[in-house]
Amino acid sequence: MNRKWIPMVLVAMLLNRYLSYAQEGAQQVYQGIVGKTLAESKEWWPDPVKAPQGAPNVVWILLDDVGFGASSAFGGLVETPVFDSLANNGIRYTDFHDAGICAPTRAALLTGRNHHFVHEGGFSHRSNAAGFPGWDGRIPAKDGTIAEILRENGYNTFAVGKFGLTPDEEATDAGPFDHWPSGKGFEHFFGFLESATDQYKPNLVEDHTHIKPDGRHLSEQITDKAIAYIGRQKKASPDKPFFLYYAPGATHTPHQVDTAWSNRYKGKFKEGWDVYREKTLANQIKLGVVPADAKLADRNPNVRAWKTLNADEKRLYERFMEVYAGYLTYTDYEVGRLVNYLKSINQLDNTLFLVIIGDNGATKEGGFHGAINKNPIRNYEGDFFAENLANIDLIGTPKGHHTSYPIGWSQALNTPFKYWKNDANAEGATHTPLIVFYPNKIKEKGGIRKQYGHVIDLLPTTLDFVGLKAPQEIRSVKQDTVQGVSLYYSIADKEAPSRRHTQYYSIFGSRAIYHDGWKAGIFYHPTQIDFLRDQDKALTNTYDNDQWELYNLSQDFNERIDLAKKHPAKLEELKKLFDEEAKKNNIYPIIGWDDIYEGKVHQNFKE
Repeated sequence: MNRKWIPMVLVAMLLNRYLSYAQEGAQQVYQGIVGKTLAESKEWWPDPVKAPQGAPNVVWILLDDVGFGASSAFGGLVETPVFDSLANNGIRYTDFHDAGICAPTRAALLTGRNHHFVHEGGFSHRSNAAGFPGWDGRIPAKDGTIAEILRENGYNTFAVGKFGLTPDEEATDAGPFDHWPSGKGFEHFFGFLESATDQYKPNLVEDHTHIKPDGRHLSEQITDKAIAYIGRQKKASPDKPFFLYYAPGATHTPHQVDTAWSNRYKGKFKEGWDVYREKTLANQIKLGVVPADAKLADRNPNVRAWKTLNADEKRLYERFMEVYAGYLTYTDYEVGRLVNYLKSINQLDNTLFLVIIGDNGATKEGGFHGAINKNPIRNYEGDFFAENLANIDLIGTPKGHHTSYPIGWSQALNTPFKYWKNDANAEGATHTPLIVFYPNKIKEKGGIRKQYGHVIDLLPTTLDFVGLKAPQEIRSVKQDTVQGVSLYYSIADKEAPSRRHTQYYSIFGSRAIYHDGWKAGIFYHPTQIDFLRDQDKALTNTYDNDQWELYNLSQDFNERIDLAKKHPAKLEELKKLFDEEAKKNNIYPIIGWDDIYEGKVHQNFKE
């Protein structure tokens, strides 16, 4: 090589190295000297990227389809001793919200931005996505996740369980992997990419590869993997913090769990779903997670009174609930394994836990009679009750591929609210428990916080705990402003006024807007339950039939008294505000379940 080219080659090499530092997130300006000769030059190496001094490990736990009134941690009759312990040694947030259905909640949670804003109006599945900015199911790089931010700031990042945000057409071993967990900041992933999977035969992925499941329950496998990731990291770098996103398939359908867990509840639900609601409300009042004068919302008209059921109906429906309860208690046990492991390696006190007990309210997917191997929302023919009764022993087993309870239990598990998953107009879909636990920082035990919050608030909350600010760029991509409002202010001051003033909700036609204690929502647009009652009628509805309701949540937290006729000016004010939020967040066009079932969307999809 000609000697006169050596300095130019050296400069090029150094420039490339500098650019790689910037790409890795350090973005430190080169401080060395590049001369014509080595003697005239001064080497420089960037400081290694480290998390802020004393930064905690961070664990986000997100359960699926649970319901506000399910876990004993929030007054329910299903035993969750681990969640109880975390809450009793930390803080319960009682006015916390999700997006109303799984993928939108997860997209909003991970990015700190509203779900339509990050293109997750519905799902990333082909049949539910549409070619509009708020609906294509592909989170943009400009809306970076909490994992990307923490990874860029000295954390190792792991995810196990359900991801649910990868477009179907990209979910093969050939990728592309931009919308896989690895493309969203997670260094390791073990779980499934879809919205649901069989718990014994999951469509399992590790990092970038589909793998064969080993036959054990998925919750056991993901817990083992989470512990392995943490153990390996702490062995290699004891002082480096980690971020773990622990998102089990539980308790989404199919409800599957070993009979050793479900049989623990034999006979415990004989009094039925009406009594369940009454007992749960009493527990909730005692715990302080609902107002002391709270009353139950009316029983949904689609739910029969328990006392009117015959003996076979009661026997069948009890078994569905026994299985569900065993499933939730088992999930709590698996979380306990993780907690105990962190304690055993002296990491529990320095770990921030944010535990969201449900990405939306309890599900209505089981229809009127429950489901075992058929989804009644999509299969309208046949006698579901007779089929289920004949197959009662399959409920919850590996052969119960779609096990889900009937809607009577759905409303019970959402106590004290009305309606259920997907009904974004109602608190029953969007009001979810949040537990914050961090022994090194939070000394309060069993605290209650009533500030209004939403899943988009947990990204900035976490950054405040860690001591970081949301970055302007991630890997040279300019970032959108984070829309969440940190809840950190409320940790030290339980009386602090809420800092979240406005929040929209919109899922497949049902929609609402919250603003400073008031809430307006669309009560009726064809929902999945309408398809159970009269498919043809449901498909003939238009948005002209939509009926707005109005509630003062400050005085009526579970939406018992509609004030739309009494305060028409307030209703119009909120409807206008919804329209403003819709335009700002890419909610339009509104796509309803009728549009999905009629196949109106995704007609022009190209591979």
